[in-house]
Amino acid sequence: MVILALISVGLLAGTMGTLFGVGGGILLIPILTIVFGLQANEAVAVSLVGIIAASTGAASHYVRINLSNVRLGLLLEITTSIGAMMGAAFAMYMENWIILLIFGLVLIYSAVSMIIRKEKIIEQPDDVSDMCFSYTDNKDYKTKRYEVRNVKGGLLACTAAGIMSSMAGVGGGTIKVPLMNIYMHVPMKVASATSSYMMGITAFSGAVVYFVHGGLLLDYASAIAVGAFIGSIAGTRLSRVLNSEPMRKYFSILLLIISVIIFLRMGGIL
Repeated sequence: MVILALISVGLLAGTMGTLFGVGGGILLIPILTIVFGLQANEAVAVSLVGIIAASTGAASHYVRINLSNVRLGLLLEITTSIGAMMGAAFAMYMENWIILLIFGLVLIYSAVSMIIRKEKIIEQPDDVSDMCFSYTDNKDYKTKRYEVRNVKGGLLACTAAGIMSSMAGVGGGTIKVPLMNIYMHVPMKVASATSSYMMGITAFSGAVVYFVHGGLLLDYASAIAVGAFIGSIAGTRLSRVLNSEPMRKYFSILLLIISVIIFLRMGGIL
């Protein structure tokens, strides 16, 4: 029954995480700590494995339909992966409540940023920049163009995203999606798809550190991974019918709800 429950949790987390490009950690961490009674660092390690599985399923779809910006994703992963290994090393020696506090604050920051700032897209009809890209909107099937801005600042911020991802077990999507959308002017759908592509690499960098230190519960991780992979496939299907503006709203609400649950857990209420 425990294995079936974990697969179901992975299924839900994989679906929601792929849909919003956050990897599912925002659901896995509260459920694993509150329902299954894992310590925060144990839940983080299991969550990272689930994120790897979800990213694998989602990336295969998003890359095939040319929605993920592979070039941008690989560029940002240079600093994100370095940060992920640093964060995992730090988290092995941190108190449980500190990890939960960091996780909750990251969620609130991301949610508020998505609510108060409108989506920014700089359209470039001509290839005047090597950071000009295009994608096909799967809602109206029109080809749309955009230009990525603030690349150097994005690389620096992704180091912090990598640290937070391994410390909080969220894959970094809670930071990278708002970062790409608001600061780097990447369309919301592209940002979510690119984040899903990136997270497997980020999570793997952190998961290896947990595994080497013996902090990874393999039985929990394997069950979560099975569900997360199946859920990621479902999430890619749902993304086809959603507009980017409603996605921002749903994403923000989800982050705020999870942050409240985390703080209640940190205070011993849950």
